[in-house]
Amino acid sequence: MSIQQPQTQNERAYLSMMRGFQELDFRGPCVPSDLLLIGDHAFPLAMNSRGQTLIAASLYGSGRIVVLGHEGYLTAFPALIENTLTWLRGDGSENLSVGVHSKVKAVADNLSKSSFQVKVVGSLGDSQEFGVYVTDAYSVGADIKNLVAFMKAGGGVLIAGQAWHWAANSPKENTLLQFEGNKVSGVAGIYFSESRAETECLPVYPKIPSSWMAVVNGKDFEDDLEFLLAGVSEFDLQGSAVSSEILVHGSLAFPIGTTKDGQTFLAGSYYGQGRVILVSHEGFLGRQSLAPFWNNAIHWLDEGGRGDKHAKEIREFVAEGGGLLIGGHAWYWAQTHRGKNELTDFPGNKILNTMGLSLLRGTISGGLHKAPEPSQFIKDNYHFRHLLHRFAGHVAHGEKLSKHEEENLKRLGRDCSIFLHMNANECSSYTQVVSSLTDIVMKSGMPKVCDSCPVKTPKDHLLLSVATEVYKVCPNPDALLPYLIKDNPLMAVVYNHRIKIDVDTAAEEWISTGLFLSPGMKTYIAMPEEIVNKGWKIQIGCQTDRLNAGVIKRAPCVHARLSITEQMMQVWNLWGGLIYLVAPAKAKVDGLEVTVQMAVPAPYYKSGVTTLAEWSLLRTAPSPWAELEFDNIILTVPSDVVRNLERPDELAALWDEIMRSIADLAAKPHKFPRKERFVTDVQISHGLMHAGYPIMAHKATAAQLVSIAHIRGKGLWGPIHELGHNQQRGCWEFKPNTTECTCNLWSVYVHEEVFGIQRGKAHQAMALEKRNSRAKTYAEGGKKLGTWSMWVALETYMQLQDKFGWDAFKKVFDAYLKMSTAPKDNNGKMNLYAVTFSQTVGMNLSAFFKSWGWPIDAATEEKLSNLPPWSDHPMVQYG
Repeated sequence: MSIQQPQTQNERAYLSMMRGFQELDFRGPCVPSDLLLIGDHAFPLAMNSRGQTLIAASLYGSGRIVVLGHEGYLTAFPALIENTLTWLRGDGSENLSVGVHSKVKAVADNLSKSSFQVKVVGSLGDSQEFGVYVTDAYSVGADIKNLVAFMKAGGGVLIAGQAWHWAANSPKENTLLQFEGNKVSGVAGIYFSESRAETECLPVYPKIPSSWMAVVNGKDFEDDLEFLLAGVSEFDLQGSAVSSEILVHGSLAFPIGTTKDGQTFLAGSYYGQGRVILVSHEGFLGRQSLAPFWNNAIHWLDEGGRGDKHAKEIREFVAEGGGLLIGGHAWYWAQTHRGKNELTDFPGNKILNTMGLSLLRGTISGGLHKAPEPSQFIKDNYHFRHLLHRFAGHVAHGEKLSKHEEENLKRLGRDCSIFLHMNANECSSYTQVVSSLTDIVMKSGMPKVCDSCPVKTPKDHLLLSVATEVYKVCPNPDALLPYLIKDNPLMAVVYNHRIKIDVDTAAEEWISTGLFLSPGMKTYIAMPEEIVNKGWKIQIGCQTDRLNAGVIKRAPCVHARLSITEQMMQVWNLWGGLIYLVAPAKAKVDGLEVTVQMAVPAPYYKSGVTTLAEWSLLRTAPSPWAELEFDNIILTVPSDVVRNLERPDELAALWDEIMRSIADLAAKPHKFPRKERFVTDVQISHGLMHAGYPIMAHKATAAQLVSIAHIRGKGLWGPIHELGHNQQRGCWEFKPNTTECTCNLWSVYVHEEVFGIQRGKAHQAMALEKRNSRAKTYAEGGKKLGTWSMWVALETYMQLQDKFGWDAFKKVFDAYLKMSTAPKDNNGKMNLYAVTFSQTVGMNLSAFFKSWGWPIDAATEEKLSNLPPWSDHPMVQYG
């Protein structure tokens, strides 16, 4: 079924003003200006086939405004003017008084038989009697402040005119700021542009008109850049400050400073009658080396933060002619507000989004960046809205893209995905982009992507990224689905499936349901009241890695998460996937039930719950993904690899033994506070596998994870290595040296203690001759800690194990678990480790660790001096 989107405030306004019209015939002597719209509240009422706007409306403060692209339209459409005046006076207002400027007296004549009480005046002045005021764009000079105040206080303004003639006679003037009509309408986000609009007979659509051809850049900004960059040759952002990337998405926003890779750290924008400059770290505002630029910037702003609770006042200050210089970064906020959307929730973006700029979670490291040459920068620089416009033309009419544009398509896809997270459905510029992207996807379709058909081209990358996000936000996803998923076979389903929830979580935890949704399939889930608005989420899809590779075998993001905010929720995901409940940290519930209305059953085995008889049927369930949940680990694998698994209980026993041994070496209880998870995927974000929750691995690993014969015979070095990563602790880790080293302690231990596979057979790098060779090469090379990493570093621990056994490691790890504090720096941590291990085994190991180049200090040697020294350690032979 389709989700019916609620009608927005703008849509209701559009329908009320277009009531009774099937078409609007603009053909005639009037040559209108194309109206440029920005901000959250401006929306088109009439748009020609080239995407040029001839009539538009907006809100400002408590009031409203309608702008006509030519003064002749004030009398050409009398019924439309009446509808417009009704909307402009405001909902529920009984004030029928309309002031009409004497220059457009003909409007008053047309309204003589209407219900409005019309008065022709020479100016608005400070009159409080009118509900609506009508004027042309050329006669507002003395009334600009009064008109803005009138509108802000709740009045309605109808203004008409064109700016192309004025611009032709004032070639050196800034039309956006200096044309008189714009000093009123621009405050509300509507500008008379210097471009002429083509006239035609336009059909009146049941929805606000939109077009991919709508104006995407209101000016070329070359003169602004020349002013701002005068005497500026470079931007010195060197140092430890990490800034956020800026997304430049507004029609009147432009980048000023970018990295070589095109990331924007400095940008400007026009907003209303004011201007904005944004730098993506507040620390740069006081930097002396940037003083020449800030001097230019302040003058530029003058020509024309206080936080999100003042966002409305700041926007109005700028819109009415103020200059805003603002600095900040969003990446730290995003890291400390997991699950929050920085586009909509970060305080700075509540000010900036409407101005066409947004701070992102993506980071830019310090550096020295060359200032651009304005004319070349305008020609070559990437601009989100401009390239989207060009790409839409490429799809619709085959317009050829330049090499530079093609190279930026992947980035455009990323930026479109980010922009769509703004969820600004009341904002016309946002809905224009959604409409354009929907049109692009429907015309192009989504490229096929799979293991045997990877996506490589920038265009296909863009389509794959965009299609996923557009499907989430478009008004009718059901109509879009056939263009996106071509092969979507029907699968058998179960109805009203109940899932019992008993959880006591330490950290965020996925709860498997044993159910799957096919691509685009929708279902309702009934939730108990106890988990509504308590931080719980529904997740569809187990593959949570985001891909950012040049060649990809699936879409960059294939899972979806929704906060549980109601007792009955409808959920879906374009790519489908296994269904999970996601419990927040420190959640404790017993005996609750969740009911899933309809879903595809998955092969799902749970130790102690699923019987062998039940499994014999479940292993044939139609879902393409299966899960095996054991005491301390859950394996998510393609269903094909478990179809012939007859004894999951025997596999469970083996994995239980593996996980107990992992806990033993770590000196922890056998029951893990949260079960580990392995998820296999056609492609992962990095490496052959990577640790985390879940541990991600390639599909090829899946068959090995569920094969007792393989595990017992050949072992599982890689998977145990990743489980070892999840056991590492910062207090005894010496990053980056031991990151890929100490995790292998678990690989060696499990292979020897559980599988009976000696270390030399478990991994070829652990053969004795290779171990000895590495130690010798390291010693003869000067024992430099810079090269003490991975296999070389592991040899240090293996020599300790050869001498003292695994029990020593268990006791050392146990000692660390009991420590309340530990040093933060590697030198301090390495000395603590030397002391802890020495005291554990009752032997002074200072000389041994020094022989490996460890920075053992005099205090440590003194502390251990009463213990017998290990004088015959393996490194003695190297001097």
